[in-house]
Amino acid sequence: MITGKNYIGNQRSANGSTTYKTFNPKLNLENEHIFFEASEDEINNAVTLASEAFKTFKKISGVKKAEFLNAIADEILVLDDALIKAYISETGLPEGRAKGERGRTVGQLRSFAKLVSEGSWVEATIDTSDLNRTPIPKQDIRKMLVPLGPVVVFGASNFPLAYSTAGGDTAAAFAAGCPVIVKSHPMHAGTGELVASAIQKAAQKTGMPNGVFSNLNSADIEVGVQLVKHPKIKAVGFTGSIHGGRALFDLASKRPEPIPVFAEMGSINPVILFPEATKNQGEELAKTYAKSITLGAGQFCTNPGLILGIEGAALDAFINILSEEIIKIEPSCMLHPNIIGNYERNKTTALQQNDLNIAAEYPDDVMINHARQTITTVEGKTFLKNATLHQEVFGPFSMVVQCENAQELETIVSNLEGQLTGTVLAENEEVSKYSSIIEALQNRVGRIIFNGVPTGVEVCPAMLHGGPYPASTDSRFTAVGIHSIKRWVRPFSFQSWPNDLLPDELKNENPLGISRLVDGVQTNNAI
Repeated sequence: MITGKNYIGNQRSANGSTTYKTFNPKLNLENEHIFFEASEDEINNAVTLASEAFKTFKKISGVKKAEFLNAIADEILVLDDALIKAYISETGLPEGRAKGERGRTVGQLRSFAKLVSEGSWVEATIDTSDLNRTPIPKQDIRKMLVPLGPVVVFGASNFPLAYSTAGGDTAAAFAAGCPVIVKSHPMHAGTGELVASAIQKAAQKTGMPNGVFSNLNSADIEVGVQLVKHPKIKAVGFTGSIHGGRALFDLASKRPEPIPVFAEMGSINPVILFPEATKNQGEELAKTYAKSITLGAGQFCTNPGLILGIEGAALDAFINILSEEIIKIEPSCMLHPNIIGNYERNKTTALQQNDLNIAAEYPDDVMINHARQTITTVEGKTFLKNATLHQEVFGPFSMVVQCENAQELETIVSNLEGQLTGTVLAENEEVSKYSSIIEALQNRVGRIIFNGVPTGVEVCPAMLHGGPYPASTDSRFTAVGIHSIKRWVRPFSFQSWPNDLLPDELKNENPLGISRLVDGVQTNNAI
């Protein structure tokens, strides 16, 4: 049941004076439930509880954390249609998308449960002593990953489940042993509360400490600002715009004790269309990319917003077919009037730039809050000179850059801002022919795709969802998959500690049976 209250540990609270409602973009009206923004006292209570909970939660075994994570997944499924209906009413997205995202969310939780129940993820490393070594005796030193402390997770606007209340950031932080305070996204506060209720029930059923989770409502930025500045918060997870992510990063950096902000931000996901592939596969690729650009009204962080090719008849044909195909697709509803408002403003800014041409724009009337998909073209030399053309237009928008030659194409790729993905559309022999361009692309992205589309992020251990700034604030980490747990931990060493006082992961007898690096050898054996 949606109450509109904040979840402060195992209690619900509504002490704040600021209230708001979510919005149904499909019906173009407010939803019925009233939400109470968290007050300063509620924020402090949530952080205090999380800090106290950390003292216990960081010591809880991987098996018990796995029970908690699996219980969250179970409780989310128990919400059934109530969750799906809330999701649809707050996003305008279809039922299939809602159920798909719920499945992904549950799958993420279970994958982290499997990871921590096995336990080797802590990267236990042991260098045993050699007190007879000369001239200096060697001490016994043992290292493992340990949790950072209470984490703040900001719910994402475009993924109300998979990147929000119980999404990847939260699941990874729980798995690491960090309590989580979610700053719920105001656009889907009802969906967030339902998921928060599932987490709360799971925490109580599995005996987790009070304060291991809180969910705070926020109509604007103030709650998030207070959380990031709070001295007991030790890390932040964010998915959203460059402006929002950078603001949080700067706030966290200016604290007396700076903390890491792991922000996944803007990306235009460049696609390089090489000549032979353009000539041989142009029609098929154009049809495929028309669908990719408009998928989910273009509201994916991996939407292909930039297509780079070498000018000529084949690229002209590709642009013509892409333009014809994209206007055949029925426009989709965007997540919120603010989202489509930003789309129209950013698109207008792009279209006002000199020498940018509109190749296609959906010509007919559209329903309220539905976006007209647009394809633009520009010459390579113009794109190089105008940084405004590099900016993300979040929505069903893509720009085709017509480069004079391969050298100009490489120059453009080398000067791109950091991106989540890069795609190469090529015949096999073109990979070696244009290897320097592909290497330049690798230097600017976190994931490179061959003859596919960037939309769609598989949740698996090999996935890297991140990239050089501004795609993310730290390109060494992924926001998707089990390795995202490494954002919420730090390495810690014990020197010359008695065996019986060490964590189980580092004891001689290896009671957990995990894989460890012992004197340079990876082994599951006891010492």
